[in-house]
Amino acid sequence: MPEYAYRCAACGKSFAKTMGIMKHETAKVSCPKCSSKRVRQQIARFAAITKKKS
Repeated sequence: MPEYAYRCAACGKSFAKTMGIMKHETAKVSCPKCSSKRVRQQIARFAAITKKKS
């Protein structure tokens, strides 16, 4: 499941939420520190671990 990074515009706290792609499209994310709905998604790193096939 993907992890999405957010930053609160009200208090400045950065946080991450893990949710499915479908839920991410409709979710109303709020800050865990101040409960503000004024959050912006941040650019985050992505890594995929795969096994080498022979």
